[in-house]
Amino acid sequence: MSLDLDDRQRAMLQEMKVPVWWPAKVPVVTQVEPSRPSGVASVAPSATPPHAAATTTSSRPVDTAPPANRVTQDPAVRRLIAQVTAKPVSAAAISAMTWPELQQTVASCQDCQLCESRKSTVFGAGQPALDAMLAPQVDWLVVGDAPDESEEGTGQPFSGPSGQLLDNMLKAMGLARHHNVFLLNVVKCRPPGNRNPSAAEIAQCQPYLSRQIELLQPKMILAVGRFGINAVLQASVPNVQQLPLGKLRGQIHLYDNAGVQVPVVATYHPTALLRNSAEKAKAWADLCLALATMAKAV
Repeated sequence: MSLDLDDRQRAMLQEMKVPVWWPAKVPVVTQVEPSRPSGVASVAPSATPPHAAATTTSSRPVDTAPPANRVTQDPAVRRLIAQVTAKPVSAAAISAMTWPELQQTVASCQDCQLCESRKSTVFGAGQPALDAMLAPQVDWLVVGDAPDESEEGTGQPFSGPSGQLLDNMLKAMGLARHHNVFLLNVVKCRPPGNRNPSAAEIAQCQPYLSRQIELLQPKMILAVGRFGINAVLQASVPNVQQLPLGKLRGQIHLYDNAGVQVPVVATYHPTALLRNSAEKAKAWADLCLALATMAKAV
C-alpha cells in the first residue's frame, strides 16, 4: 500500500499535533552496471539502502521538513486550528473570574461561530478605567442588544447615531456614560450583516453578561431593546420572549444579582427610536420611572 503526503498535508498534520510517521516519497535511483572485460567474473554488488543511494547519487539532499510558515500565515487555517484546539470556557470558570480575566477571556473567545467574522469584541464601556479593575461598581447599567458595525469598529457599545441619541437621553437624566453609567451588550461580537443574534449565540454569551453584572453591582438597570430585555429578565419574568414590549414597559422588574434585588426598567433601544421618533415620549416616561425609583433607593 502506498500513502504519499504532500507538503501542505504534512504541515496541517503537524499544526494539529498529529504525528507524521509515514516516510516522504524517496526518488528511485536506477543503477547501471559498468561494462566488464571479457573473462572477468561478475561480482554481485553489495546491497545499498535506498536512502544511501539517494544521498550518493544526488547533490541535493531530500528535504522532508514541512513548510510550516506557508500554513500558519493563512488566516483561514489559523482560525480553523484555533477553533479545533480551543477548549470552551465553562460557566463555572467564568463565574469566578476577575474583571481583567473576564475581559481577556471575552477578547479571545472562540466558543461560537461569531468569532469567525468578527474584527473585534465589544466588552463594555463606562466610567473611566472603571476604578475598575479593582472593585468595579456603578450606579446605572444600560444593557443593549448586539454590537453593530459602528460598535465593532470602535470597540465601544452604543456608538454612532444610536450612541449619540443615548448620550442625549442620559444627559437629560443628569447622567453621562463616562461618569456614573456603564454600557453593555448581551452579545460581545457583531453578527454578520448586523442580523439579530441567535438564541444559541445569546446563551453562549450569557455567563459573560451575568458575571459582568455581578462584578459591576449596579443600583439600577436599564434594559433596552428586545434582546437586552430578554437576557436581563429571563430569570424573573416567565415567557419574557413571548411578551410584547408594551407589556414589559411602565413597571419595575427585579434582577437577582447574587442575592441582591436590582430594579430593572425595560424600554426601547435607541436604534428603534431613530426609526420611529413617535416612541421617544414613551421612552422618556420609562427613564423618568427609573429616575424616580433610583431616588427612592438612595
